[in-house]
Amino acid sequence: MKTVTPEDQLRETLAKPMFNTVLKAWVGDGTTDYEVYLRTAELLSLQTTLDRLTDPDELMFQIVHQAQEVWLKLLSHELAGVVGEVDRDALWETSARLDRAIRIAECLEREIGVLETMTPDTYQIIRRSLGNGSGQQSPGYNGVLAAAEQVAAALDRLLDRRGVPVAAVYSTEVAQPDLKRVCELLVDLDERFQGWLVAHFMLVRRTIGVGHGVNALDGVPTRVLTGRMTQPLFRTLWQVRNELTESWRRDGGYAPGAARESR
Repeated sequence: MKTVTPEDQLRETLAKPMFNTVLKAWVGDGTTDYEVYLRTAELLSLQTTLDRLTDPDELMFQIVHQAQEVWLKLLSHELAGVVGEVDRDALWETSARLDRAIRIAECLEREIGVLETMTPDTYQIIRRSLGNGSGQQSPGYNGVLAAAEQVAAALDRLLDRRGVPVAAVYSTEVAQPDLKRVCELLVDLDERFQGWLVAHFMLVRRTIGVGHGVNALDGVPTRVLTGRMTQPLFRTLWQVRNELTESWRRDGGYAPGAARESR
């Protein structure tokens, strides 16, 4: 006869409705307004049941990836809103939405850290049940790429309406601070997104490695991730940095330690 441990008892308790002492009501059966609105019964049934997990960490692996897909869905949704606002020249609203998008991207990167608590030997067990799945198949990831292309196109249309090339946005001779602010927020978002890809690369590196002969489940060598993680969403906004530096001159500056005129 199997001995029932306190852990077993706790897990059994957590699987049942629980009495909330503040509300003086039972919660967890899917009938409260909170549960109905968020569809918690359906949401919490989307993971493999405890008795069928290949390893206890598989639940963490599955939940984190599901959460990432939901965040990526929201990020794509916000980027679609950016397209509409940019096309309406509503740049104040655009800046507010981009601030939200940046925070979403930060959430994506932080969540990768949860997966890093899984050791390589544990992942090798979980990996046997993943088929040929890989991050390249992620609908959320591909959705963000598609949405970002449309944001870049909307920015091009905005620049055309203003009659301003990207380089001029960063010129002291062309004062368009609202446009400059939007461009910088897009760079912020792009940097966070690339940071997420870098975090994913490090996750892959510490779980299965990125050496020669190491392939993802879809057959793609893991070493190709080094190129993917540095591919920007908004290439033009990064290229302009190169152009500004290439055209830079020392004229007008001061020698180190030289007296400077007051402004």
